[in-house]
Amino acid sequence: MPHVDVCICTFRRPAVARAIASVAGQDLPAGVTLRIVVVDNDDAPSARATVAGAAAASPVPVDYVHAPARNISVARNAGLAAARGADWLAFLDDDEEAAQGWLMRLLHRAEETGADAVFGPALAVYPADAPRWMRGCDFHSNLPQMRDGRVETGHSCNALIRMARLPDGLRFRPELGRSGGEDTDFFFRLGQAGRGLAIAEAAIVTERVPPARLRLGWLMERRFAEGRHYAGAVPRSRAGLAAAGLAKAAACLPAALLSLGRPARMAFWGLRGVFHLGVAAGSALPAGTRRAYGDRPD
Repeated sequence: MPHVDVCICTFRRPAVARAIASVAGQDLPAGVTLRIVVVDNDDAPSARATVAGAAAASPVPVDYVHAPARNISVARNAGLAAARGADWLAFLDDDEEAAQGWLMRLLHRAEETGADAVFGPALAVYPADAPRWMRGCDFHSNLPQMRDGRVETGHSCNALIRMARLPDGLRFRPELGRSGGEDTDFFFRLGQAGRGLAIAEAAIVTERVPPARLRLGWLMERRFAEGRHYAGAVPRSRAGLAAAGLAKAAACLPAALLSLGRPARMAFWGLRGVFHLGVAAGSALPAGTRRAYGDRPD
């Protein structure tokens, strides 16, 4: 019988209990067995009691792993190590909740395509006071994408990996475990190793957007960092990426200016330009010092 481990990496978020409950309540295909592995990345085992409480109410086994480092790559690698005996490993973030049918749809898509990694969308749930322009363009949802007709990479917020096809030694890079981009880099390298990647549009998880993220400045910082991460992971000419990034950023500027008076469209083109500036910066300059992990959850 195929066995699936679901890894939830956590850092000081009590919401991990909701994530556990959403996975524990999944309807599974016949013959599939499930275990949840929660990896606590805090210095002290701060999530142990929360996980124990959620485990007591769970119909499936829940194991707790303490991987103290304040480094998300260390936590994800601990999840890989814990899942060595599994057929499949799924990743879910500690501030997300899996919709009913999530895991079944990931597994079905993997079977349908023969892919070795499958990615689903993480849909944002906005509070009532979120700006209309932010809701209108849905800037906080994370949607897996195809480029040039194929899936190049993905994000670990909603992913399924075929463990038997994981290349020996492939791990999340600790040097990216504070700045972010470690999952983009990991799945790029998985694809470059000849493994198939696919998208399961119906395998949905949701994420509540916290107040700290309801700012244009937060989105600009995030988009610029995403561009840098993309440039650092994609196996292409640095000079070519830098030139393309600058050209695309320049093309976004007039589109943003022409959208004056329409905040959603202006933000769309402006943030798209910021992403391409990040690509150019990541192609030409050393990695930045942005810290996305290990301080406090937002």
